[in-house]
Amino acid sequence: MRVSIWIAAAMVLAAVSLEAQAKALTANQQSVCHWGSDIAAGAQASKLSGVSLYGARKKLQVRKFPRPWMRMTALGITEQTYNSASRLKPAAVKQTYYEQCVRHELARR
Repeated sequence: MRVSIWIAAAMVLAAVSLEAQAKALTANQQSVCHWGSDIAAGAQASKLSGVSLYGARKKLQVRKFPRPWMRMTALGITEQTYNSASRLKPAAVKQTYYEQCVRHELARR
């Protein structure tokens, strides 16, 4: 019981720390991380529901993106997600992608 309390406390502290780090990013950087995490979660949901990589790529090809770089990036994120052996739920993939994106952006500084 005590171990689970410590684990929960550590997770809360990690979330608060990540939130503070995310605020150090520009609004554009935060937006890109959120967008990428949404793409990764959608790809994971498609993968878990049995949609082929070909089918997921076709959906992205017809989707309208506001920026020219977004289509190729979305295709890359989708392919990486499909190549992963992960069976995590889409929400967990979304959270993990966002956390790693924030860390990456902060490390670039």
